[in-house]
Amino acid sequence: MNGLTYPAHRREHILQAAVRQGLLDPERSLLAGFIDLDGVAGTVGSLHAAFPGSLSALHAFAAKANSLVPVLAELERHGMGCEVATGGELAGALAAGFPPERIVFDSPVKHRTDLEWALDLGVTINVDSFQELARIDAILAGRAPVSQIGVRVNSQVGGGAIAAMSTATRTSKFGIPLSDPESRRELLRAFREHPWLTWVHTHAGSQGCPLDLMAQGVAEAVAFAEEVNRAAGGPQVTGIDIGGGLPVNFAGDEVTPGFGTYVALLAEHAPDLFSGRYAIVTEFGRSILAKNGFMAAYVEYTKTAGGRPIALTHAGVQVATRTVFAPESWPLRITAHDPSGRAKHGSPVRQDIAGPACFAGDLLARDRALPRLEPGDIVLLPDTGAYYFSTPFHYNSLPEPAVYGVRVGADGGVAFELFRPAQDPYEVPAQAGRTAVPAPRPSGLVRR
Repeated sequence: MNGLTYPAHRREHILQAAVRQGLLDPERSLLAGFIDLDGVAGTVGSLHAAFPGSLSALHAFAAKANSLVPVLAELERHGMGCEVATGGELAGALAAGFPPERIVFDSPVKHRTDLEWALDLGVTINVDSFQELARIDAILAGRAPVSQIGVRVNSQVGGGAIAAMSTATRTSKFGIPLSDPESRRELLRAFREHPWLTWVHTHAGSQGCPLDLMAQGVAEAVAFAEEVNRAAGGPQVTGIDIGGGLPVNFAGDEVTPGFGTYVALLAEHAPDLFSGRYAIVTEFGRSILAKNGFMAAYVEYTKTAGGRPIALTHAGVQVATRTVFAPESWPLRITAHDPSGRAKHGSPVRQDIAGPACFAGDLLARDRALPRLEPGDIVLLPDTGAYYFSTPFHYNSLPEPAVYGVRVGADGGVAFELFRPAQDPYEVPAQAGRTAVPAPRPSGLVRR
């Protein structure tokens, strides 16, 4: 990956290698996900390079974007931190090798047990409400915390095009609002009464949020930190966590916007962020992994209904949940490939690309112009390295697909590493509640 465009021929090269090596097979492995680890390294490098080297900056990957432990371990090896939102994600970050001082715990609902664990480890915590602050105060019982502790503030600068991704509206469930007068006064009092509150965190949202809006939210947080420090007569707030949220271009292979573009806007809107008075934490997730991953699935059947061709594939709502339920907000590109993985170049035919689940809305694309798909062909879904195959939806007890890390050598050789094995489609899954009783299974069938 060159930092500007993800090369489509690279995906095709990886796909063909996966077919040759049997990682995709029409009988044994019908759907799989792939993470381009060379691309990940390039993206992380561009993130580090975008921020001035003179600043103290921890780039914490948002684990919710892809919580597979081998993926997290790869990011840890590249010097990233990890942002977690649950006790489960905290356990995953620790299993991946992140030291507690490089883990940041954000969530609007942190149970007392999770807080006690994080405080004991020395994990950074961003407080989301006054009640949570009181709970932490009670847990500490007068002791100085080992953890760095900050407060998430809601800048209330507005929302973007996708309401569910907008976290800086006037009534957002996240953080303590800055524009509500009584709330701001109480928050200033909280910093005054708790000198161990030394960070301010904000996050205006992600996909669908304009960069200017995100930068304005950070500017509000920095201005609040300056206000706290003036009231304290010195540098009580020493760090700003600016969140993540850089949108991803799902319309093409161009990697835009880049981290450098966002940093330039931050410097314009919030110059004090770069004054050297503050350490910085970022929490990017989707923008790190989306373009560095793809899914591939076989076409099982095709049919025509009402004059429109339909390709029925093994990828649907179980791996592309957001796209199926909110296609206008989360459209995905699809490329058509023959059984060897080579791109098909026939005349485009408008067709539906459907998934395997038993409801009519399980569609990856409606009326999409692609070369005519046939049984045994492969559909490839670019830009799905974040949130898609790593966050399965167990509709119809559809199995979780295998996920592979991929590296391409200088000689073009493709090496795969199994990051998550495929779930056996004929085993009763744990979530069905009968793990102690083996399910009868058809004889002669292999795990896929």
